[in-house]
Order: sequence, then structure tokens, then C-alpha cells
Amino acid sequence: MTLAAAGDAQAFERLYRAHVARVYSLARRMVGSEEDADEATQDVFVRAWEKLGSFRGEAAFGTWLHRLAVNALLARRAGRKRRLRWEVPDPEAEQGAATVEQPELRVDFERAITQLPPGAREVFVLHDVEGFKHREIADALGVTPGTSKAQLHRARTILRRHLTP
Repeated sequence: MTLAAAGDAQAFERLYRAHVARVYSLARRMVGSEEDADEATQDVFVRAWEKLGSFRGEAAFGTWLHRLAVNALLARRAGRKRRLRWEVPDPEAEQGAATVEQPELRVDFERAITQLPPGAREVFVLHDVEGFKHREIADALGVTPGTSKAQLHRARTILRRHLTP
């Protein structure tokens, strides 16, 4: 960590390799498409490289990076909203969505998440997958805790409908 903060690219590459899967997984769930998740993951690590000097070691590096990733993904959302360029992912076009390993279930949870409306998807991922509280989500998204709860309920209802045979 210290070497990476001092500008050692190989040390940063080791940090990247240790954490890229978790960041990509978060990005994939938050943004919906593989292409956008790849781009968002790159953005997170560029931002991490730039801000590495601000890491104070008060928490584990993975925790710091995760928070930075959430903030970067939310900022990306805000930027998209300002440009009024909402791109709804086409689930039929997605070829490589991850599936549950038990073939008898044949449930594609990742794909089901991509079919959620953007606001419901973000709240679902932040609350049920990442463990944030409604107050934290509300502050990050600029909504009320009640809106966060309503979006979570909406997401769960849609997922239940999608995943129930």
C-alpha cells in the first residue's frame, strides 16, 4: 500500500488485481451492463490512483476502495442524469450474464437485477447486496429514507415476480 501511494505502478497493480473482482461486481450490479461496468471499474481505479495519497489507513484499504467505488458510481449516475442520457440495458443483448451454479434452479439473478429500473436497482444493490442503511442510501442518492424504502420494496417485488416460476 505504501509503495503504491508513493507512485509504484507495480504495487498499485497488485492492489488492482486483489480488488478488481469486487469493484467490477459492484459496478455490474449498479450500472446494469457489462460494457458500462468495465468502463466504470476503470474509472474507479483511475480515481483510486489519483486519491491514493488521501488514504489514511483508518480503515482497511478494501473498505476505503469500496466506499470510493460507491461514490464514483453514484457520481457517474448523477452525471448521466444531468445529461439526460438514460441508457436502459437490453437484457436480450446481454450474452455473458452470470447465472446461479445450480443447474436445476436455472435462475439468472444477475440478469434479473439488470432488468430493474435504475433507481430501484441502485437501492437494491446498495441495501441488500452491499449492506448500506436507508439513511446512508438516501444521503448518497439525494432522496428521503422513505423513497429508499419504497424503491427497495419495488425492486424486491419486481425480482420476486421475475424469479418465481
